[in-house]
Amino acid sequence: MAAQYKSKHGIVSRPQSALYMAFTDLRRFVDLLPEDKRASVTADSDHISATVQGFSIGVRVSRREPWSYMELQDDGAPFHFTVGLHFDPSPEEGKTDFSITLDADLNLMMKMMLGSKLQEGLDKIVDGLVAVSEGRVPEGMPQDFQGFGL
Repeated sequence: MAAQYKSKHGIVSRPQSALYMAFTDLRRFVDLLPEDKRASVTADSDHISATVQGFSIGVRVSRREPWSYMELQDDGAPFHFTVGLHFDPSPEEGKTDFSITLDADLNLMMKMMLGSKLQEGLDKIVDGLVAVSEGRVPEGMPQDFQGFGL
């Protein structure tokens, strides 16, 4: 059963090209993990995979449209999903309107169990990215997230 989740929009205090480039190499995400979690994660520029609570989860870049869109797809996950990262122009000079879409093939039980958590997670990612771009580090986010290129 297909389910679609759309995050809120957030105005990130970085130009489209700079924000887009921060996401283009998936190896950068490994550096954000605590040291003790990195051993179970492997990554290259287009693919990242990990074992989480006994589940093997992989994600690969399936499409890039420079400065405006990047698409990620499952690659060995328990269910099929696609994540769209949208980098849209903002009316404010030097800023980007950022949002995320998630399409996932979830059965009814998974949809009921995960649906609100997935929506909440997408919105938290957008809020966190906005905060970091403004020089604030959201609660629970690693201090070295600033090194992510924002």
